[in-house]
Amino acid sequence: MFKRLQGNARGCLMFEPLFILPYSCYLPYAALYMRELGVTGQGIGYITTLCLGLQIFTSFASGFLTDSMGRKRALLIYDLVSWSAATLLWAIAQNVWFFIAAAVFNSFLKVPNTAWYCLLVEDTEPKERSYVFNVLQLITVVGGLFAPLGGLLVEHLTLVPAVRLMYAIAFVSMTAMFFGRHRFTRESEMGVRKRQESRNGSLLGSLKEYRQVTKELFANAPLMIIFCVYVLFQFQQTMKNTFLSLFLVEHLQVGAAAVSLFPAVTSAVMLLLMYKAVPRLKEAHAVRYMIGGFALSLLSNVILIFQSPGSLFWLILSTVLAASGSILTYAYLEAAVANSLDDEKRAASFSILTVLILICIAPSGMIGGWAYALHPAVPFALICVAFLLSIALMVRYKNRYLPADSSGDIV
Repeated sequence: MFKRLQGNARGCLMFEPLFILPYSCYLPYAALYMRELGVTGQGIGYITTLCLGLQIFTSFASGFLTDSMGRKRALLIYDLVSWSAATLLWAIAQNVWFFIAAAVFNSFLKVPNTAWYCLLVEDTEPKERSYVFNVLQLITVVGGLFAPLGGLLVEHLTLVPAVRLMYAIAFVSMTAMFFGRHRFTRESEMGVRKRQESRNGSLLGSLKEYRQVTKELFANAPLMIIFCVYVLFQFQQTMKNTFLSLFLVEHLQVGAAAVSLFPAVTSAVMLLLMYKAVPRLKEAHAVRYMIGGFALSLLSNVILIFQSPGSLFWLILSTVLAASGSILTYAYLEAAVANSLDDEKRAASFSILTVLILICIAPSGMIGGWAYALHPAVPFALICVAFLLSIALMVRYKNRYLPADSSGDIV
């Protein structure tokens, strides 16, 4: 798999397991951990919204910082701020104020996000980018297979001590990853040029470029449709990551230790599909795959809403459908966004798109908290609406912007 990857794409992805493995272990328990330390469901939603709201400002600065500092330097420094500092705070958290402080540090993640994204794709041929994102998805999937290790820790140590240990391991593993990746990557050619051009620049001076890039983005109607789909995708993902564990434990009465089994089922299904189905998928049918993937994800959440406590079969079926839908959407959606951006203005364009995305999804945590307070199934009804809108937008994209004889090439 890694033989086909070259340059920075290889250097970035070879260290990714050091992030994905601990992240996959603690993520299913993040909301339950906060709940156990006295944070209410609405409080969890507010903290999520706070983090997303702050990310609007860090996203706005991320393009300038990535260009002026260079991709590698911005990536290292702000990864240490946003992830190493945040995981350490989560590990020692005692009350809601620790989570608020961690949210502030974690909100800087958009700077390394932009830097990493540029480093990953800039020296990669456009036709190879969907493969790069498929490899990234595969690493994420394999990492999910290790999520039950978190469940074992919870079973043996109880929830709070186990999650503290998971966060401590994440701090060590992620910090090692940041320095290792820094050692095995090089500044991209575009990064070197942008750093030289930005030497005498300022954040205020970059506003003119941002204004021009924003005009160009909004003038690109096909990109705006893909952008809207991407916003809806991020909205539902934020909502589900925040409230799924609470829904499983408090509404469907799944044991806390068993929560981590569902990410493992997801990963196993996705791994099987990546081995058996993905090699047979054709890039030319990307739009059709995405529409089908959104439909499967919609059905998955409908099942989740209407099942009763103790219905293990339907819960597993919902998980399998969600995994199948993700396989058909993630890589193609990411590649579509990557290929729509001009290399010359990639950092600024990605920064602006990220700001716009965050403005749209920042309220999702607060909305989800209110919705969960009404009924635990309501956040998942909102997720269903997001997938319905995504299907409608992709059908519109196919009918309006693809030739009548096209089979659905989104690039």
